[in-house]
Amino acid sequence: MNMQAPTPFPRKHADDRVAFDRRELGAILGLYGRMVAAGEWRDYGMSFLKDVAVFSVFRRTAEHPIYRIEKRPKLRGRQGQYAVIGMDGRILKRGHDLGAVLRVFDRKFIRAVE
Repeated sequence: MNMQAPTPFPRKHADDRVAFDRRELGAILGLYGRMVAAGEWRDYGMSFLKDVAVFSVFRRTAEHPIYRIEKRPKLRGRQGQYAVIGMDGRILKRGHDLGAVLRVFDRKFIRAVE
């Protein structure tokens, strides 16, 4: 009987995935906190995949996300690596600066005064 050493499975390293850095996550969570306080948002989820990091926002926990904030580094040199995507899949805002992209939510804070 000829014994061979087992062939290991190829390992995926944790840094193969795209993630938000501390500054980006701080900006997103700051916006999230303001929207929760305003009663607009209730829950969130994060996904870190090979080519995209996604921060999903929910109005209720058991439904589809109403917004997705995505980071796609491969688009850095083109339209911009940050995007806000609506529930229907439309890109509401895309750009190179996360702060500018997140300003699409500023209109949520404009309320009529009686």
